[in-house]
Amino acid sequence: MNRTLLIGATGGIGNALLQALHDRGADVTALSRSGDGLDVTDERSVEDHLGALGPGFDAVLVATGALEIGGRRPEKSLREIDAAAMAEQYALNCIGPALVLKHSVRLLARDRRSVFAALSARVGSIGDNGLGGWYGYRSAKAALNQVLHTGAIELARSHPLAICVALHPGTVQTALTQRYLFRHPSVAPDEAAGHLLGVIDGLKVTDTGGFFDWRGTAVPW
Repeated sequence: MNRTLLIGATGGIGNALLQALHDRGADVTALSRSGDGLDVTDERSVEDHLGALGPGFDAVLVATGALEIGGRRPEKSLREIDAAAMAEQYALNCIGPALVLKHSVRLLARDRRSVFAALSARVGSIGDNGLGGWYGYRSAKAALNQVLHTGAIELARSHPLAICVALHPGTVQTALTQRYLFRHPSVAPDEAAGHLLGVIDGLKVTDTGGFFDWRGTAVPW
């Protein structure tokens, strides 16, 4: 990942990824909403920011997302579903990365291995869902997984050495998770970043379209 585009570079995991990449000596183009005005939910913003970049990136990493939007906590039951809140979850956690993927295709190197990876979440797994609740966030992440799986199929036609994956970082100690850690095992952002980069390092072209956790283990769809 000598040349990497990092989207969401000021978030908890994003900033840790940025530092880890710098420690490796990577050439990182870091973009975020707070730092650069990039709004992944606004296609014009995505097009303008990514359109100013030239091709040849080894990796595009998307570390955007939120569990709570506008102060709304995840739904515990069907009666708490709110149409507007669910639409905001889709806009940020699914459509945003989808727009980044759309405008990143021309940026990825064609003559060598390249990676497009977006942070998903295990709770987006349908097969692994045994608790219920969290309708908006779960559904948006499940939709993101489908976007990435479908995008991987198309990307392979123009970039046969490219890998497009969804990654679950584990439970990371950030502002996104602080209300929900309880007794769940969790790791610091820098440790999570190291795990994620290790997984990305080990990905093969045959892994494209997959959904992997921080250990590199496939997550059930």
